[in-house]
Amino acid sequence: MFKTFPLQGSLGFFRFLCFGFKTTTPIYLLIASLIPFHHIFLSHNDPVDHSVLGMGVFDIDDCISKLLQKRLLGEALLREICEKTKEVLMRESNVVHVSSPVTVVGDIHGQFYDLVEIFRIGGFVPDTNYLFLGDYVDRGLFSVETISLLTCLKLRYPERVQLIRGNHESRAVTQTYGFYTECQRKYGSPLVWQYFTDMFDFLTLSVVIDDRIFCVHGGLSPSVHGIDQIKIIDRFREIPHEGPMADLVWSDPDADKEEFAISPRGAGYTFGSQVVKKFLNLNKFDHMLRAHQLCMDGYSELFDKQLSTVWSAPNYCYRCGNQASILEVGPDGQKHWNIFSAAPENETDGPNQAAAQMGKAVQYFL
Repeated sequence: MFKTFPLQGSLGFFRFLCFGFKTTTPIYLLIASLIPFHHIFLSHNDPVDHSVLGMGVFDIDDCISKLLQKRLLGEALLREICEKTKEVLMRESNVVHVSSPVTVVGDIHGQFYDLVEIFRIGGFVPDTNYLFLGDYVDRGLFSVETISLLTCLKLRYPERVQLIRGNHESRAVTQTYGFYTECQRKYGSPLVWQYFTDMFDFLTLSVVIDDRIFCVHGGLSPSVHGIDQIKIIDRFREIPHEGPMADLVWSDPDADKEEFAISPRGAGYTFGSQVVKKFLNLNKFDHMLRAHQLCMDGYSELFDKQLSTVWSAPNYCYRCGNQASILEVGPDGQKHWNIFSAAPENETDGPNQAAAQMGKAVQYFL
């Protein structure tokens, strides 16, 4: 049994004293008033696995608490967190099987306040299971905070949080589109960027929900007909320029096509209705979920609703004016789209951060 006691604190913070954990001390979660949570707690059903973390190395719950206040973790601490997370990810297959209920999240792109908004809308871990479809960094102003929080949540709740690799979880892409520069600016060196990009090499490539819904960041590949071919890909490396691994993170559906075609992105392919139909039938799937493309309404459905795109970065790059969504997948394949707008904190903190970066933004959408 657990209890939470909300206590009004100073400086606009709320303190929740939580009992009922398999730990020697109570846990205080300090939640900044700018984060619209009423109750955030850690379930007694998910005790900290010290065999994974390394007893006494660091307090993962304290790390999560600090990150929810948008406080940066130290460089040495992030190194330890990334190393421990790599140990967790290494044990996962290229195709991870999960059960519903699960909430699916598309591209976030460093929009930290919108990630927090997702938790407010969809429920916080561990009460809600999450599947993130990739592209956690670049573009937005808070890639470091975003990937730090997601990494800590994966380490704390490895069975309840799934992280798929996107095309931006790459050394080459992040050196151009913001994450590398942000790490340099916030830490004074590229070491934090190196820790995270090394960890990206361990992220899984796909997830299957209830043996029925295939989930990937980008799309399909002419080199992949069945999921057994995904399982044998060597994923523990930088994303290559071509081949099945590149296709999974770069490809896009095209409503006007039936088969594969060259992608205008310069990587991956476009693929049409017949490609999706054949892949689903061969693997006995009902549906395909992916991210990777901006959707002005937050999501899109193609090919007689056999394929859905989830987009979870509202007002993308703080100027596109789009809605965002998360998809709640329930038993028997039930799907519920939760549509949301940009978190209000973007308006208050965003301009200051943009000024700190001197307005430098890459005018290109990946």
